[in-house]
This record gives sequence, C-alpha cells and structure tokens, in this order.
Amino acid sequence: MKHLLFVIILLCTLTASGQSITKHPKREFRAAWIQTVNGQFKGMSTQKLKQVLTDQLNALEEAGINAVIFQVRPEADAFYPSSIEPWSRFLTGVQGQAPVPYWDPMQFMIEECHKRNMEFHAWINPYRTKTNLRNELTPAHIYFSNPELFVTYGNQLYFDPALPQSRNHICKVVSDIVSRYDVDGIHMDDYFYPYPVAGTDYPDNESFARYGGGFTSRADWRRSNVNVLIKKLHETIREVKPWVKFGISPFGIYRNKKNDPMGSDTNGLQNYDDLYADVLLWAREGWIDYNIPQIYWEIGHTRADYETLIKWWANNTGNRPLFIGQSVMNSVQNADPYNASMNQLPRKMALQRAYKTIGGSCQWPASAVVENAGKYKDALKNEYHKYPALIPVFDFMDNEAPGKVKKLKGVWTEDGYMLFWTTPKAHDEMDKAVQYVVYRFDKKEKVDLSDPSHIVAITRNCFYKLPYENGKTKYRYVVTALDRLHNESDAVDKKIKL
Repeated sequence: MKHLLFVIILLCTLTASGQSITKHPKREFRAAWIQTVNGQFKGMSTQKLKQVLTDQLNALEEAGINAVIFQVRPEADAFYPSSIEPWSRFLTGVQGQAPVPYWDPMQFMIEECHKRNMEFHAWINPYRTKTNLRNELTPAHIYFSNPELFVTYGNQLYFDPALPQSRNHICKVVSDIVSRYDVDGIHMDDYFYPYPVAGTDYPDNESFARYGGGFTSRADWRRSNVNVLIKKLHETIREVKPWVKFGISPFGIYRNKKNDPMGSDTNGLQNYDDLYADVLLWAREGWIDYNIPQIYWEIGHTRADYETLIKWWANNTGNRPLFIGQSVMNSVQNADPYNASMNQLPRKMALQRAYKTIGGSCQWPASAVVENAGKYKDALKNEYHKYPALIPVFDFMDNEAPGKVKKLKGVWTEDGYMLFWTTPKAHDEMDKAVQYVVYRFDKKEKVDLSDPSHIVAITRNCFYKLPYENGKTKYRYVVTALDRLHNESDAVDKKIKL
C-alpha cells in the first residue's frame, strides 16, 4: 500500500511539473555492462567460460535486457583474435596467450546476444595499457616497438593522448573490430585522461612543448586531444559500417555549478575539468551517437544527488540519445528518502521515465542483475521490463523503414502450427530487415502497435510457433520488420484460429 501511495504521489508531482511517465514504453534502451577488467573470467577454461557467459545472458534476457555492452579491450589487449593487439591476460591469465581450446569470445558473444535479440556493443578502453605497473606485457605488445607512445602516471601505463600515433593506433583497432565483426555499437566509458592522482601532475610537458602550439591553456589542449580522437573514431566507424553506433559512458558530472553557471548543482570530479572530456561538445557536433552518463549515486547524496543529475542531463542532451547509467547496488542498498521501507529503484525508474529526452538505461554491473541483488532482477522482470521493448530509433543515422513482410500465413508442420512470412526485398544493408516483431490481438480488439503488451515475440527468424489449442478462438496476428537501426515497417496481419 505504501508503495502504491508513493507511486501515485510521484506521478502527480512529475505530471504537474510538465513531465509525463510512460509505465511501459514500447521503445527503451535496456542495457547492461559486462566487464572483463575485474578478472571475473580470468583463467577459466573455454567450456566453463562459455557456460558462464551463456548463464549471464540467459539471466539478462529474463530481466528484459535488450543490449549488452561487453568489454573486449580492457588493457590494450583483446578478447578476440587480433593481428594488432595481443590476447588479454584477463582471458587466459597471460597476455598474448591464446585460449585452449581455441575460440573467439567476442564472436561467441555476438552470436549469443543476437540469438536473444540483444544488441552487442563492443566496449573498449582507449588509453589504458597497464592497470598496474607490476603487470607484464607480452614481448609482441606495441609498447616494446613504440615505447615513445606511452606515459606512466601513478601506478598505471597509458597511451599518450597527445600523440597522433596513439590516436591512429586506437582507430586502427576499432576499424578492425567493426570491419570483421557484426557489432551493433562501439562503446567507451569514462577513462579518457586518467583520474587525477593527488599531488601528481600528468607527465605531458614534452608532448605539450611539441604539439601544444596555439594553446595557452594546457587544459584546453588536453581537451582538444581527446576531441580529435572522438571525432576521428566516429568518422572511422561511419566509413566502415554506417549503421554501427558510437557511444560514450562518461563520469556522471559534466561540470559543477561553482565552476560553470551552466553546470549541475554538485560538488565532485568533473569530466570537463579533470578528465578533459567535453561530452556535451561531442553530442552537439554529432561525434557520438549516444550518451550514458554514470549516475551511480543515490537520491539525496550530499555532493552528487541522483535526482539533481538526472534532471541536469535530461536538459543537456546535445540532441543525441541519452540513457542513464544505473548502479544496481547503490539503488538496492539505499532507502528511498521519502519512504524508508523501500529501496531507491522505484523512484529512480520513475525519474528516468519522466523525461522525454531519456530513452532508457544501462545497469552496472551486469553481474549484480544476474545475481538478483536486492531482488533487482525480479523487479525488472515483473515490473519495469514486464513487456518487451524495441531499441529507440536513431533517426539521425537512418529514418527509413524496411519493406513489409511478404506471404504471411499459418502453416501446419511436424513441429506444430507455425506463422510463416518471407523477408522483404532490400536495396542495401541499411534497408535490410534483420528482426521481426510479432503482435497478437483478440478478435474484436483494436490493433494498437504502440502497446508493447501485445508483443509476443521479437525474432530474427521468419516464423513463429503459434500456441494452438482447439482451433475455436480467433486472433489477429500482426508482423512488422525491423532494420539494423530498429526502424519498423508497415504492418501485415493475419487472422488465425487457435
């Protein structure tokens, strides 16, 4: 009863402020981050790791997740076979050592995600080369052939962001991934210039002397270095496959109001000033295709209040899709400030869905969802992701829908009563149908494709097994096609007796 009263009050408050909450949106980005740099898969046998990844994806599918962001380049090494960089030590335990028996974890994940109608976003860290200086690099690592590209800062080793050769190498890695793999996105998180080490300046005097001409401010020069990389990466991806998205997940604070009147009413580390990441510029210039700020704090945090930040980002999207990075553990471990008997997930989800500029969220970490921490997975499954959702359309990349499906009909087979259709013709890859949405309506029910409760399947197959009973009840089935960017075709319907 308290939960119901809370939701009613929240709905009234947000509606009165000019916002509207959609309880079950038909389109919503519902992602989860699977990290590898924490070593959770390190040294696992091929068979065991395949099973662990399969189990994780099954749990995420059950939770209604429709996109997976998987870390494939944690430390200038690879969770896939590469002629450019070595196998990751976070896979086999030894950098440069191939898995035995041999397999390709990224290809495996792409196939398994697509089987479950999830997008696969390949997550890379651009500059990090050693998470700890004690880590050994394989002799084939680029560090040994080009040591001038690297700097040591704190207890880590990084590519120098100031060097054109560093940017070229990173773009080469991304081009290789995009050209060889059927990824839906390339993703980078919040590690640009490294997080500041107290009392230690980042060691780029030599690079600034060489490349800093025209800049009186070293901070502006550092931001420019990152800007050049972001723009170049976006152009690289577009040239190879124009349907592959490029997304960023920055630290949750852009700038504090005390440093910029346009900043948020917060008091913490800043993307712009401390990490030299001008995320809003990238969005305004169209150098990124989506933004997932990591708003990992609780509602009521004294220096970085969740509610303050989600409102700030919702008003500063830069005309690019905005999703919210959610901390699972933070949400379930903190009580709602207005109702101590509840955790913060209900209010956070209501806030997220209250703004038209916010198109979804990404859960950190995926393992906490999988483990159902604080019954988080149950809440997603039974309430917030109760019905399927299509990925939002990225209309600035492509706004043309594929053709309608053809020859929709019911057919008896050895496997039962099936709904079959044929793929629409396509002029090019962007126009091609890659998924299909199957809706079901009762005999006299109005066909409303905006209502996700009528979606019975999202599939890559050209068939759907019908739940036949006695052939006495008439239903209307509707099938639409989706292209790579989730534009939805016109509908084709068929009356079926079940």
